[in-house]
Amino acid sequence: MTADTAAADTEAPAPPAPRTRRRRASALPVVVLLAAAAVLLALTVRLSDDPAVRNQALADPEATSHVAGEVGGALTEVFSYGPGDTARARASARRLLAGQAARQYEELIGQVERPAADQRLTLTTHVVRTGVVRLTADRAELLVFLDQVAERAGKPPATAAAQLAVTAEKSGGRWRITTLQAR
Repeated sequence: MTADTAAADTEAPAPPAPRTRRRRASALPVVVLLAAAAVLLALTVRLSDDPAVRNQALADPEATSHVAGEVGGALTEVFSYGPGDTARARASARRLLAGQAARQYEELIGQVERPAADQRLTLTTHVVRTGVVRLTADRAELLVFLDQVAERAGKPPATAAAQLAVTAEKSGGRWRITTLQAR
């Protein structure tokens, strides 16, 4: 190695050309924008997985009103009957209830059918208020407040309040009650 070669090896590299600096400077905003877009995409995906975002009861008043009306009507229909009218209520239950709710109803109506006929009992159910707690395209959870008026031959009517937690599932374009739980 000669002195000239050694001196050339220890010299500092030449500064980058101005064009290279401009390319780096113009690439920086593009990289920052791409990173920001990736972060926003990740946040959007996380938010769309949030159950509160999927809950249509909070965002779709028309769908909320529709399910509340169908479920309220179904409860009124299956829990209103007269002494010779339990067959109609049972037929309604087969159409409007499914799963656990249908089994519970059959057990209940089986227990009250004969006493209702013997006592000439008429039970009339009125939905007082329905609150939709959660709603998706095919499943709804509701809290329903009912008043039930029991009339027996020769006795004054008796009114009782009831509160039910209800789950309904959409099948064939109609809501069917699948679970009932007294609260």
